[in-house]
Amino acid sequence: MCGIAGFVSVQRSGRERQVVKEMLPHLARRGPDAEGIVTWPGVAFGHRRLAILDLSQLGNQPMVSDDGNIGLVFNGCIYNFLELREDLTKSGIRFRSESDTEVLLRGYQEWGIEKLVSQCRGMFAFAIWDAPRRTLYLVRDRLGVKPLVYAENGDQIGFSSTISALRACGAGGQMDPDAVLEFLEFGYITDERSIYRDVKKLPPATILEWRDGHASQRCYWSPPPVDESSKISFNEAVEETERLIVESVRLRLCSDVPIGALLSGGIDSTLVCWAMKQLNADVKAFTVGTPGDSSDESAQAAEIAKRLGIAHEVVTLGSLGEPALAQLAEAFSEPFASQSALGLMRVSAAVKPLATVLLTGDGGDDVYLGYPYFYNAWRAQRLARRLPQVAPQLWGPMRPIFEASTGTRRAKNFIDYTVGGLGAYTRVRDGLPYFERRFMLGEQLQDRQLAQRRMQPSFASARRLLSDVFAYHRKTEFIGEFIPKVDGSTMYYSLEARAPLLDHKLWEFAAALPPEIRFRGGQLKAVLREIVRRRVGPDVADRRKQGFTIPAEKWIATHWRNSFEVLRSGTRLESDGWIREGAMTPHIDKALQSGAAPKQLWYLLILENWLQRQQHAAETRVLCEADAR
Repeated sequence: MCGIAGFVSVQRSGRERQVVKEMLPHLARRGPDAEGIVTWPGVAFGHRRLAILDLSQLGNQPMVSDDGNIGLVFNGCIYNFLELREDLTKSGIRFRSESDTEVLLRGYQEWGIEKLVSQCRGMFAFAIWDAPRRTLYLVRDRLGVKPLVYAENGDQIGFSSTISALRACGAGGQMDPDAVLEFLEFGYITDERSIYRDVKKLPPATILEWRDGHASQRCYWSPPPVDESSKISFNEAVEETERLIVESVRLRLCSDVPIGALLSGGIDSTLVCWAMKQLNADVKAFTVGTPGDSSDESAQAAEIAKRLGIAHEVVTLGSLGEPALAQLAEAFSEPFASQSALGLMRVSAAVKPLATVLLTGDGGDDVYLGYPYFYNAWRAQRLARRLPQVAPQLWGPMRPIFEASTGTRRAKNFIDYTVGGLGAYTRVRDGLPYFERRFMLGEQLQDRQLAQRRMQPSFASARRLLSDVFAYHRKTEFIGEFIPKVDGSTMYYSLEARAPLLDHKLWEFAAALPPEIRFRGGQLKAVLREIVRRRVGPDVADRRKQGFTIPAEKWIATHWRNSFEVLRSGTRLESDGWIREGAMTPHIDKALQSGAAPKQLWYLLILENWLQRQQHAAETRVLCEADAR
């Protein structure tokens, strides 16, 4: 797990090394163990290393071929690197190190970029410079677990693991108002945009090829569609899922540093720990204890660990002071309002002294359909397929009757999905409408609309709604919030998170399963629950999802009141034209009186803090430049 950076200039300006040198300090927390820079004419690659495999200097990066023509910087882990190494060795390739990084380097030389990427099983973001061809390749893993951002400027391109590192070399341009709109809608910014106009996020499963100032992209993988003709039985699906989970956990146990596993009282982390036991892995499970809090699951987790017979430790979190807004802004580079990120950052800080690699249960709720909105989409889809083609026209005149009634909102929304599909689904979210109804948006955001809210209702979409909602979820929540939350929170404390349920082989199998299998008996993620029922116990399988989070919406109006008061006056939100002057005050007063704030005010607090930090950073750069002169 590391931080990567690079800069390429067709004109060979001679400043490439200095540019990368200025980027690397912003990656120090991602890679505290070593730093390196390598240059070619017009090219510089930089790396900050968190040593996991082959702790010697032979594993340091950037890694360069014997003839100096090929260079590589890499962030992540190739879990099947031993198998790939064996194949390359049979072809006569000789290795110097025991690292997965060298497998990537030698694999590119032997196979080329396409075959190399197709064979990698893991989480990765890497860059390859091919000097004879004057070609740069940027590659991101299939599910987007590892981040990779870049900025082009004519005949120059820069890339990095984080936006803040890229900004350090002057890339990025002005803030993107559409990205701010996205943040106010979701509390995060999707991969379609970044907070700065000129910074782009490389999509998951993508190879970017850049040569002589010209870039092209190609997608090398996508999950298969649902196989509605599949004859697989529920029992067969359970058995194959069980096999794939054990295999996925086995691959993720490769490490030359201590490994831990995060164990809550839930389904997914229990499955990971059960698989570890099946493999006789000597790995300790950690549970975060929050004594006296309703979210505390340490007692349930201790019971599960006892049943499984695995080593277990409860790490107790201390009392909470003011929210760690500065750390949140530093960890994620752009505004990010995930409340559970605050919790995961505290978890990471507590676990880091005890382990450097942490196995997590992330991913089970996604491809195995563990969220209620997936089930509602499936129900609407089944109904839509039974309705006549004229159903949308019939619903139109009836809808105002439901809208006028206070107790029929859910029914109205469900029928909207059934006749309007994804276009109706995307309109239900009360993100931006909160600000619009209260006339809070400033001049920079007025008269702007998000593409997500311009999506037209479609009866055809309603008849395939589960697939459409799943694809939309992947493009928004999954890649915009869930994935960055884990990477940013753990890497801020130099902790490598590995999620066996995000293995692409597991996803390929699960994505094709008919929803009747994944929702068997009306249960969310029924396949995973059945494995836990059989292997651990029905009480654990039937336990409601809880998760570890921090109730920020309540606490900013109570425990964190001092931080919340920042929004009262003199804000960057108002002076920069994002929010209308004075528009926040009555809603702040109302929240303080009631003891709870809507999520939209939490979003504004996060954005204001981020804007203030950017202003401070800009002022510091100006002073440093003046001192240098």
